[in-house]
Amino acid sequence: MRWYGKLLGFIAGALLFRPNPLFGAVVGLLLGHAFDSDWFRLNKENPYRELGLTSEATDAEVERAYRKLISQYHPDKLGGAAPELQQQAEQKSRRINAAYGRIKTLRKR
Repeated sequence: MRWYGKLLGFIAGALLFRPNPLFGAVVGLLLGHAFDSDWFRLNKENPYRELGLTSEATDAEVERAYRKLISQYHPDKLGGAAPELQQQAEQKSRRINAAYGRIKTLRKR
């Protein structure tokens, strides 16, 4: 749990709102909490979420999840299925491959 946004918000609010420092501190604390909780963060794609994992997953867990999902959603696996199901499976497998590639790139750094 992150706490530094709350602390900095509390101090900055108290110092910046001089007529009523307690009110400023509370507002700063709320803004700091919002930043700590990622309320203002852009909704970027999380490659771990696509594989059903967290960022603390080991390389073996990432590999296992990737292989399981790609075998489940591979378009060739749905040979005689309806075209819309094949298209959905193809899109899902593209997202899985992209997420796996991003994770591998992040882990190399």
